[in-house]
Amino acid sequence: MTATGTRRLSRRRLLAIALGGAAAAAAGVTGAELISRGILPGKAVLDDLDGACSVPGPVLAYGPPGPSFSGTFYSAARNRAVGYTLAYPPHHRAGDELPLVIMLHGYGGNHADALVGMSPRQAVALRIGGRPLPPVAMVTADGGDGYWNPHPGDDPVAMVIGELIPLCQRLGLGRGPRRIGAMGISMGGYGALLLAEKYPHIIAAVAAISPAIWTSYAQARDANAGAYASAAAFAAGDAVTHAAALADSPAHLPVRVASGYDDPFYPGVQALARALPAGAVVDFSKGCHTDSFFLEQEPASLAFLAGHLVR
Repeated sequence: MTATGTRRLSRRRLLAIALGGAAAAAAGVTGAELISRGILPGKAVLDDLDGACSVPGPVLAYGPPGPSFSGTFYSAARNRAVGYTLAYPPHHRAGDELPLVIMLHGYGGNHADALVGMSPRQAVALRIGGRPLPPVAMVTADGGDGYWNPHPGDDPVAMVIGELIPLCQRLGLGRGPRRIGAMGISMGGYGALLLAEKYPHIIAAVAAISPAIWTSYAQARDANAGAYASAAAFAAGDAVTHAAALADSPAHLPVRVASGYDDPFYPGVQALARALPAGAVVDFSKGCHTDSFFLEQEPASLAFLAGHLVR
């Protein structure tokens, strides 16, 4: 507050008012705040002008891609056919025994577009700092739009644990202790954390990019009414409340979480970071909930998982 009681407007708020036109002008500073939160139109343009979403694009290099297979299986847990893609790293093929990364897609996605800017076979062929990624296989699968938590007649978590992982293990992938990692972006980032918290004896490491974390059921319901079936379902799947389970895993489960300062989920990820066990890697940096931020974080997240899974 100034001496006269007038609030000083930041450059971002002034830009928001200008972009919001009549809607923001009528609402004043409140309208500007609504644009900043993405409720009124103009946030993408505002972020571009403000520079909040500007992140350096990574220089991506790949080794020779290994084989990749896509197919479907009937999921009793989801009561429908589920598509999946399975990719092998360079110089490996079907039948090889390898650690496994389960990559969970974001809202509106499916097994074919779980990653940003690369396919699963490219992801496991990444060369980081001139060196190949330690050899891991990757699997993606259709999880629907229910935020990777159980809904009536549709349980994607049970599908991953009871159907997808056994399918991969029959092929030699993810066998043995501490050989399966979980990774995801946005809704998938939350899902990866949920898998690790619920099944720390199965998931050996987790990497979440811009996870969609809400801190209350009311907040989640207002943003996406289909994210949780009920308040009880939110409580059962609250990644912040259940973060202590990561410390109770057999080997103090390794965790990596990344979020941009201007991501709408940033406050929730901050709450999660405070609840994570000591030693968790938390990367807060410039960026928004955008493909450019997701792509920037994918190589580091994959390297983190591969480093913990390959022994």
